[in-house]
Amino acid sequence: MYFYPNVILVENIMKVKTQGNTVIIQETEGEDINLFLEKITHQYSSYKEANLIVDISKKKDATNKDVLLFSKLSALHKKGKKSFVVIMNEDFDFNSATDKVLIVPTLQEAYDIIEMEEIERDLGF
Repeated sequence: MYFYPNVILVENIMKVKTQGNTVIIQETEGEDINLFLEKITHQYSSYKEANLIVDISKKKDATNKDVLLFSKLSALHKKGKKSFVVIMNEDFDFNSATDKVLIVPTLQEAYDIIEMEEIERDLGF
């Protein structure tokens, strides 16, 4: 593990960045999505108190099946009253995307989703 200000590189598989109450986990190598998910799951206790953005946009051939692999982790995170958003690349077919995981094409949209969900939680929805 390599440390930089607010950025951690984990075995060249993922980059972890903390911004406020949000953790951004970016897949860096285009590696197998199962290995990436395994690393996130293994270190989940360090992320469970923050909103999570998982960025797999560098994986150009990612499919809806790949996104579904994150559904259990997403459900667990939402149960803890935290947001879980996945960023896909713009070539992904968002019209056929699963509704079990929030999927967006950009980091800004992920932040927008988190902000809206935090407002809903504050209002008791």
